[in-house]
Amino acid sequence: MALPSAFLSEDQFTCSICLEMFNNPVSTPCGHSFCQDCLCSYWNGRGRGQGSKSYQCPLCKESFDKRPELHINRTLKEITEQFKQMANPGLQSAGGDGEVEHPSLHAQHQALSPPARPGELPESVFAEMVARFQGLTPSGIPHQHFPQPHQAFHTQNNHDPPPPYSLPLRYSVNSLPDVPPKKPLCPIHMRGLEFFCRTDNICVCSVCVETAEHRGHSVVPAQREWHIKKSQLGIHGVELKELICERERKVEEIRNSVLEIKVAAEIEAEGVVCALTKLISTLEHCQSKIIEVIETTVQVAESRAQSLLKGLEDEITALKKRNSILSQLVVSEDYVLFFKTFPALATPLQTKDWSNVSVPSQLTSEGILRTINQMMERLEQEMQKLPEVCEQFSSVQPVPWPSPKVRRVQEYAEDITLDPSTAHPRLIISADGKQVQCGDLHQPVPNNPERFDRVVCVMAHQGFSSGRHYWEVDVGNKTDWDLGVASRSVIRKGKIPVSPTHGYWFLSLRDRTDYAFRTDPSTNLKVPIRPSRVGIYVDCDKGLVSFYNVEAKLLLYTFTDSFPGTIHPFFSPCTNKSGQNEAPLVICPVAMTD
Repeated sequence: MALPSAFLSEDQFTCSICLEMFNNPVSTPCGHSFCQDCLCSYWNGRGRGQGSKSYQCPLCKESFDKRPELHINRTLKEITEQFKQMANPGLQSAGGDGEVEHPSLHAQHQALSPPARPGELPESVFAEMVARFQGLTPSGIPHQHFPQPHQAFHTQNNHDPPPPYSLPLRYSVNSLPDVPPKKPLCPIHMRGLEFFCRTDNICVCSVCVETAEHRGHSVVPAQREWHIKKSQLGIHGVELKELICERERKVEEIRNSVLEIKVAAEIEAEGVVCALTKLISTLEHCQSKIIEVIETTVQVAESRAQSLLKGLEDEITALKKRNSILSQLVVSEDYVLFFKTFPALATPLQTKDWSNVSVPSQLTSEGILRTINQMMERLEQEMQKLPEVCEQFSSVQPVPWPSPKVRRVQEYAEDITLDPSTAHPRLIISADGKQVQCGDLHQPVPNNPERFDRVVCVMAHQGFSSGRHYWEVDVGNKTDWDLGVASRSVIRKGKIPVSPTHGYWFLSLRDRTDYAFRTDPSTNLKVPIRPSRVGIYVDCDKGLVSFYNVEAKLLLYTFTDSFPGTIHPFFSPCTNKSGQNEAPLVICPVAMTD
């Protein structure tokens, strides 16, 4: 088979808009290729169809209702770059080290492959490059086999099967001149390794090609195969970089998704806590209103009963008075008085009919209780469905996890112990420094400067000036207590002004239900669920102190200030109120909430 006479010219790599070689080529759905910037500019300007509602191909004028998405044709881009390199006129005449080949070798190359004109690439090389870029082998492309070196001397009318490779008839093996010393040599024949055996995947010399070992194999010029495979490696490199970039983007996308999930989960958890807190508050408000209605109903019933009782008592008094007069008249011997009084006594006394008068024993609000029970049953059913609803919106199996706020602060748990040298004389400190309660009498303790002598309180050994810290205190059913932090430099003798201005930051309970944070004046708090264990969290760097209901996983209150110097945990069990508030405050070990 003779070499193709047609060649691919530079025109076939030229953009029909800018008339330059492709720069970032893109292809339209109709199959034509253009520079990316050229096609975008064309469509942004005059490349619209009639009425500017469609887009047209600059060549065939095919219209597209929707503007096609343009992606760089990387294969065409790489082929264009390789064409620019291989179409260089000096490429065929330069050796591997930039030296000019021997004239006889140059003549042999001319016999093996016709020279390409400047700016043109042989069609066979182009076809094989395309095949390699698409992952095909040359044998898989019909009519595009590389010709064996001897086939350059056959005409197109020769249909005989190609004989085994042999050197051109005008040369003999011994007549081939040696290659320049810098070219790689065959270790057996000391000839230049100018050919590549595709069958054995090795470089061979012209003598090796004639031997039985390589006779009939697919042999091509080494330099041509080298350029093709370099081009193929270049494309593989581009593909690898693209794969790496895609996976790096996916890694970043997954990490961002995890962060977004965490943020969304925290926001949703806080929203749920807030909503349920409002629900509890609403229920408490509704409870107070219903109790008020019931009490009003009782008061109305009592008022009516009192009115009825007064009427009955008045009639009873009148009847008793008449009965007394009647009794006296019956036994009287004075008939003159009898006849004088008889007409008045014989007349019936005007009395009220009390037979149908009554005070209902059933409250008019009894129906409310039935309604509340029905509502609570429905609410309970709906609340039980909430976890199932959450699972429907999650693609992974839900794992129980604690309240974000409580779990977060519990990670900063400290081992807190009470400092007896600061305790008021009435306070009784346990041996392990974990409990404090108020006794009835003063204990014989030294009056050292650190001791509180008027307020029944105590501070902890541990002091903090930086970082985040957390501890929990069991308050049980105590009626009164104070918990928080205090500055080391606070006043401890005599009457103490308690407020953040004076170095005290603590939460108080009075009379079982009155919660307040001790500012000046105090900040009253509405606590929906009475805590039996209180968590205290301090961030010294941010000047933040927070109080939590540990069992309910609810934030009770947060106060932000600045803590000058060192602060210590602060405790006050308050006075025992004749045994009503004698239970101790107990510093508990912190366990991570599941």
